[in-house]
Amino acid sequence: MNNIVRTRMAPSPTGEMHVGSMATLLKNYAYAKKHGGQFILRIEDTDKEREVEGGVAAIQEIIRRYGLDWDEGPGKDGSYGPYIQSERLAIYQREVQTLIGNSQAYYCFCSKERLAEVKEQQIAAKQAPRYDRHCRHLSPEQAQAKIAAGESYVIRLKVPEDQEISFIDLLRGEISFNSNLIDDQVLLKSDGYPTYHLAVVIDDYLMKISHIMRGEEWISSTPKHVLLYQAFGWPKPVFAHIPVFLNPDGKGKMSKRKGMVSAGSFLDRGYLPEAMLNFFMILGWAKKDQEEVISLEEYIQEFEPSDLSSNSVAFDLVKLNWLNGVYIRKLSSEELQERLQPFIPADFPVEKLPAILPLIHERLVTLADFSELTKFFYLPIAYDSALLLKKADAALVKTQLRATTEALAKISEWSTQQLESSIRQLQEQENWHRGQYFMMLRLAATGEKATPPLFETMEVLGRDLLIARLEEALAKLE
Repeated sequence: MNNIVRTRMAPSPTGEMHVGSMATLLKNYAYAKKHGGQFILRIEDTDKEREVEGGVAAIQEIIRRYGLDWDEGPGKDGSYGPYIQSERLAIYQREVQTLIGNSQAYYCFCSKERLAEVKEQQIAAKQAPRYDRHCRHLSPEQAQAKIAAGESYVIRLKVPEDQEISFIDLLRGEISFNSNLIDDQVLLKSDGYPTYHLAVVIDDYLMKISHIMRGEEWISSTPKHVLLYQAFGWPKPVFAHIPVFLNPDGKGKMSKRKGMVSAGSFLDRGYLPEAMLNFFMILGWAKKDQEEVISLEEYIQEFEPSDLSSNSVAFDLVKLNWLNGVYIRKLSSEELQERLQPFIPADFPVEKLPAILPLIHERLVTLADFSELTKFFYLPIAYDSALLLKKADAALVKTQLRATTEALAKISEWSTQQLESSIRQLQEQENWHRGQYFMMLRLAATGEKATPPLFETMEVLGRDLLIARLEEALAKLE
């Protein structure tokens, strides 16, 4: 076709972008960049009934939130625009006339009622429903007479009979279909809008797209597209059909019924875009050295669509959580503080953030964990008497709480070192069971069994709040 690699993503503005679509977009982006080519964003907005307001802007925003961009498309200069299908109607209408002129397509005047009746008869006869080619043999003169009389029409592809249609899929090799299995599909609807199949082929050819990487659900449509390339006399692009993601449990295509699947929802829940991209990279593909933590630059250098697995893979949330934790720990304190801004509760004491952040940095799996991991630093806590008394009787725990409160009140320099020295000295002096005492103290101070290191946590809580909490725990046991 041409020697320049040009890939594309062509989403519809009918809802939020699925994580599977974002993963496919990444592959198209990376392959174009690897070969010094261009990645094109095209908006397929001919389904006006399902289009959502602001859908195009939302697509552009989510791509940029993931740190990616496009070389040509809406809002960018390019030689092959416009890049929004509804602005290209004259192009489709012009090109489809070429097919009419060379007898590769024909006018169809069948009413919806007639088509429904034919379908019912075919189903009753246990035949696959398809157009019966009623208008296929109308002469040009007959067709023009009907048009002149104001009859409504669509334009259909004249599919050749009993012809093998083959194409090479980079993941699966040669795939063949017999043309007898393919309907004389509608190309141009009665309202002058193209069907998806006509528009996608015309756009891909005129925009010089060299490689089409898309979901495997389009395999069954590809023979229709190959027929259109043949009908126009145009060379075919290279095809690669990428397996869908399965639900995290490995059962069935990843769907909204099983949880959030939009690309934006994961960022909103505190996953880092670079971790998400890395996750998309390793689902169904592996770096030569099997390293799983991969930068975008490394991926661009190594990615080959032919190396993708042809099998669907589960959207492994355990692996995603692990990866996200890796990327969070790579952030500096300043970077983490900036990324956390949308996740910090309105009532959080921001003056304590520099002291708290080092204590929870390693514990964050997602940025959204911040709220849960920090709440005991400033919100009232709940005391579980049974846990406070675990491995000890009430008299002992009361004694421990009173003695600890007295020791805390005497500390001159409120620091982690002084806290640890004073509290450990008290425990050893009284010969209290180390595990029981320190767990009781942690619970009394924070209300939690698992927290950041105890003495660092106590320093951040501050003398007044810490003593107040121990006294509150004591009152709970009185």
